[in-house]
Amino acid sequence: MAPDGATTAGGTTAGGNPAGGGTQVGDQPALTEADIALLERTMYEVKRVIVGQDQLVERILVGLLARGHILLEGVPGVAKTLAVETYATVIGGSFSRVQFTPDLVPTDLLGTRIYRQGRESFDTELGPVVANFLLADEINRAPAKVQSALLEVMAERHVSIGGVTYPMPDPFLVMATQNPIENEGVYPLPEAQRDRFLFKVLVDYPSVEEEREIVYRMGNVPPQAHPILDPEAMVRLQRIAANVFVHHALVDYVVRVINATRRPAELGMADVANWLSYGASPRATLGIVAAARALALVRGRDYVIPQDVVTIMPDVLRHRLVLSYDALADEVTADDVITRVLQTVALPQVTSQPLTAPPQVPAPGQPPYPQGGPQRPGGPVPPQQQPAPPQGPPPQAPPVSQPGPMTKAMPTGAPRESAAPHDPARTDPAPQQPRTHDGGS
Repeated sequence: MAPDGATTAGGTTAGGNPAGGGTQVGDQPALTEADIALLERTMYEVKRVIVGQDQLVERILVGLLARGHILLEGVPGVAKTLAVETYATVIGGSFSRVQFTPDLVPTDLLGTRIYRQGRESFDTELGPVVANFLLADEINRAPAKVQSALLEVMAERHVSIGGVTYPMPDPFLVMATQNPIENEGVYPLPEAQRDRFLFKVLVDYPSVEEEREIVYRMGNVPPQAHPILDPEAMVRLQRIAANVFVHHALVDYVVRVINATRRPAELGMADVANWLSYGASPRATLGIVAAARALALVRGRDYVIPQDVVTIMPDVLRHRLVLSYDALADEVTADDVITRVLQTVALPQVTSQPLTAPPQVPAPGQPPYPQGGPQRPGGPVPPQQQPAPPQGPPPQAPPVSQPGPMTKAMPTGAPRESAAPHDPARTDPAPQQPRTHDGGS
């Protein structure tokens, strides 16, 4: 559990409570063991169909929980489309697949108005974009005007046709695939559209053992995924993910990393300044925090640790950085730039200890504690709550050569008995005389 009272930037807790409050927001649902088990069952059901590709499976679920769109890039045949279709089956809801081609037009995606001659009126026919899950397969095969048709849908989550706005169902997620090795008949994605994707996940070839398992599992009867969630359950999990605790030091770290991509020369990174034309936008800052919260939830925690932020950053940033011509000529990739920035910006050390008041150290010549006993974060101990004096004869003073009980029980940082001023009314034991040694002994 996250520590009570820890705050994020701006004086509020990770969920939005005022500083000093808890980590949950109002009536937001709290994380339970049943929710963790449900997420584990979801990933298990997907992995029954998808062999290997653990990072791909985890990132898609993180993107779903963070309410972010996902761009998958990989060579043909590495289960990009299969992974998206499997998740749509496991989660449920409406699913649409659009195969992007060079002759596609925006109305094929969004919909259009059709004139009904019998009624002498127009009817609106919504396109396949109105669904819980939209798979844009081979998205870079459509021209820029078709890709730009998704800008409003991805950012605002509604579509405007004939002056009427139609909201998208909840949840609404766009998952797109593209092939990086094609050179003919493909169009690069506009920067504005790339910025609307939360993740760009690179899908690599399977290992030798994984490919052998693919042959055995897909040879006779391929496994079929079964529904585990429903749209209402996914919306509830998204609300839980948005309420995961994030320490304000991690928020400051994310802001410093994003600022380093915009002004690398100010941090002494002249090489990065030569590689970048434009840095990441504020959408990247929001995306990193949201994705780190969702990743913590997938891994069974309701608080974010620094490793969550570092793990998720490359997938959030690699498609948002605009490389310069010098970087392209030197074959410098976006991942190289991200690695260089993360090596420069120091990662904060965040612990899960609760906030407490620092130990009070008395000034020289002052008693170890003020009148009324030691102070605690909530104020002095009330007289009725202070421990009663022990009954019976006072304990004997321990020998000087051995540490006494007060020495063992003294907390770290608190003054010892010898630091108190001398009290004439107190009788101290007589000091021991130093031993003398004879010359012959």
